Amino acid sequence: MLEREARLPDRTWTYGADPDQVADVYDARGRRSTSSVVLVHGGFWRPDFDRVHARHLAAHLADLGHLVISLDYRRRPGAPDDTVADIREALSELTRQTWLPPRALQAVGHSAGGHLVLLVAADPGTPLSSALALAPVADLEVAEAQGLDGDAVTAFLGKRAEERPDLDPARRDPPRIPVTIVHGEHDTIVPRTVTTQYLEHLPGDGRPRLITLPRVGHFEVIDPDSPAMTDVVAALDELAAS
Repeated sequence: MLEREARLPDRTWTYGADPDQVADVYDARGRRSTSSVVLVHGGFWRPDFDRVHARHLAAHLADLGHLVISLDYRRRPGAPDDTVADIREALSELTRQTWLPPRALQAVGHSAGGHLVLLVAADPGTPLSSALALAPVADLEVAEAQGLDGDAVTAFLGKRAEERPDLDPARRDPPRIPVTIVHGEHDTIVPRTVTTQYLEHLPGDGRPRLITLPRVGHFEVIDPDSPAMTDVVAALDELAAS
């Protein structure tokens, strides 16, 4: 990952009373964009990882011309409903904000953030126009069986994944909007099999598009200096045009 300092956000937006119910906002620069981007960071839903983790990507997307809203959310072990409610509440609040341009609203989620993005993409009436999931924890039962990040799924849910199918994208209805998944072939933190198993649960006509990047691991897909970023940006642009 990058060693240099990331550009600071232009402002902070608050969507709730909890200190974690905030977002960094990066004004669009560079070429004119047709969408705003809600960025949902990863970190296996753990309290130690917040939106600062995604600042390089947020700044990069803003430099390309997107208005970027980099969300934070409550991350309390065993309280997954708070986490998911925050993403839904933030999106709902965004639709009422006068500072948000009348553009398509895309979501980009990495790792655990990809899990959250896939969940809200399947919600009836989701305000999102499309979603890009980067190395997502797309199938909670598979991720749990693999013991990812020290049994992060069990810590997040506070119980077995099979007891919360409503929070597992692989046990939900297919996404209601166009979705693309980008996953590195050499990802050892969230192996690509988590995504392929998720896709096998969905009907053929409802499956997101999968882009597999050879010789790419887990963090290259959010690193603006990685060659993988070309594919990530292209996938986002294709979704915006869909």
